[in-house]
Amino acid sequence: MNWGAILYEAKFNHGVSIPRKGIFQMAQFTLPKNSKISKGHKFTAKEDAKDVKNFRIYRWDPDRDETPRMDEYELDTAACGPMVLDALIKIKDEVDSTLTFRRSCREGICGSCAMNIDGTNTLACLKPIDEVKGDVKITPLPHMPVVKDLVPDLNHVYAQYESIEPWLKSDTPAPEKERLQSAADADILNGDDGHGPAACILCFCCSTSCPSYWWNGERFLGPAILLQAYRWISDSRDDAVGERLDQLEDPFRLFRCHTIMNCTKTCPKGLNPAKSIAEIKKLMVARQA
Repeated sequence: MNWGAILYEAKFNHGVSIPRKGIFQMAQFTLPKNSKISKGHKFTAKEDAKDVKNFRIYRWDPDRDETPRMDEYELDTAACGPMVLDALIKIKDEVDSTLTFRRSCREGICGSCAMNIDGTNTLACLKPIDEVKGDVKITPLPHMPVVKDLVPDLNHVYAQYESIEPWLKSDTPAPEKERLQSAADADILNGDDGHGPAACILCFCCSTSCPSYWWNGERFLGPAILLQAYRWISDSRDDAVGERLDQLEDPFRLFRCHTIMNCTKTCPKGLNPAKSIAEIKKLMVARQA
C-alpha cells in the first residue's frame, strides 16, 4: 500500500480523443488499488467525558483485502496527556488495541512517531492536541509505502542514507581515544543554537513534504539525506570531502532540490535542510572555479 499514491500517482485510464463535430470525450482518471479511502468505524466517548475531541485516524491492514479507511475516535482529553502521542497511546490502550504506530522516546529524539497531523508532517510526541482546531486528522507520512496503519516503510530512505556513507573517513591512523575538533568546528555541526545538521534525527518529515522527492524519490536523495551528507562534508575531522561531493555530482541526487523550503517549514526540530543543501551546491561551484 502506497499512501502517496492517493495524492500523487493518479494515472490515465482512457486517453483523450480528438474532438469531432464539437464533441469531446473526457479523460478519466483512476487511482491505484487500495488508494481510495473509505469511511471507517466510529468509537464514541463515554457519557461522563468532560472535554471530547474527535480523532480521525488512517487505518490499513495489509492482511485484509480492504481499502484504507478513516476511523473516528472520540476521546476525553481531560483524562489524557497533552500531546497527540498521548492520545494515540490512550486509544490503543483503552479503545482499540489494533491501532498500529511507532513510538519510543516520547521526547522528540528518536523520530519514531513521525506522521502527518492536521496536514503537517511532525512528531506526535511534540504536537500538542490543543494546537489543532476541530478534528485531529492523522495519516502516515506522505508518499511512503505503508506497512500498516500509521507505520511507513522506511527501507528506501535508509538505503539512500547508507549510500552517502554516513561515517567518518580519515587518512590518518585512528587515535587512542577520539578525534578532536575545535569549538568553532563543532559549532558548524551543532549550530550556535543547537539547530545544526548534527541535530537531525532522521524522522523524514522533511523528505516526505518535498514535491521534488515525491516526483523523483528513486534518484533524488531528498532533504533528510542531503542534510546528513552535509553533516559529514562539513565535519573538519573528515578527509573525504572531495569523494563525498563526487558522489553527489548528479543531475538528480542533489540538483533536483528547487529550494521550495517545505523541508525547513515542516522540520519538527527547527532545522534548515534547505540551507545545508545550498551550502553543498556552493561547494560544488567553488571547486569548479
